[in-house]
Amino acid sequence: MVTSPENRGSRLSGERGELLHALAEQRELLLIPVRGITDAQAAQRTTVSELTLGGIVKHLARGERVWAQIMLKGDGELPDGMLDLEQYRMTDGDTLAGLLEEYAAGARATEEAVAALPGLDRSVPLPRTPWSPPETVHWSARRILLHLIRETAQHAGHADIVREALDGANSTAQR
Repeated sequence: MVTSPENRGSRLSGERGELLHALAEQRELLLIPVRGITDAQAAQRTTVSELTLGGIVKHLARGERVWAQIMLKGDGELPDGMLDLEQYRMTDGDTLAGLLEEYAAGARATEEAVAALPGLDRSVPLPRTPWSPPETVHWSARRILLHLIRETAQHAGHADIVREALDGANSTAQR
């Protein structure tokens, strides 16, 4: 499991703790659809989308590490792997267990970054990406955390659909 009661933001009080707790809850919801599946099932496409359960976990693991780095460094540089398309699918050598370990490490990186920040108002320039506007965009650490919560919730819904198409199970009716 990615989070435990003592790792759900409870170390931090106030807004930081509340936002980390909300993110931890979304992580837990994301992990329900991957319970009890094999590596082959985690890599299997079940809809017309390219999304797989393993690919979703891999993408979110990368995302947590990348956004933690953006929050901490605050230099506007593009973190390694941020645009790597391999983050969206399981590749040879990937296992679901390994991806879940990476996701747990990404969660810890986010929590450590938030704890290390002087405040959630800290504004950082976002890295340039192909979809970026021409001007430099700045986000607060708070907005980055809200983005991570939204992204995790969105992909938890995707995971639920992918799992239901796989074997009929979902986050409310596990088989």
